Amino acid sequence: MKNRPSVSEVSAKLGYPSSETAQGLRLWKAFIKLSPAQRAEVLAWVEDLSTDPAPRPGGMNGRFTAR
Repeated sequence: MKNRPSVSEVSAKLGYPSSETAQGLRLWKAFIKLSPAQRAEVLAWVEDLSTDPAPRPGGMNGRFTAR
């Protein structure tokens, strides 16, 4: 088995990830834990949001409903 570098060694060479990168990784981990049907629903929702006109002040165009 190879000796793995410590976190401090890797950070010294590469630096620390930005907060945006860390948040993206957290979202990715949550996304891949979803079932395929849930993933499809999330992707459809994101695509719909990206093509929708600007949201109304104070919300998400009233389309999000808690389950």
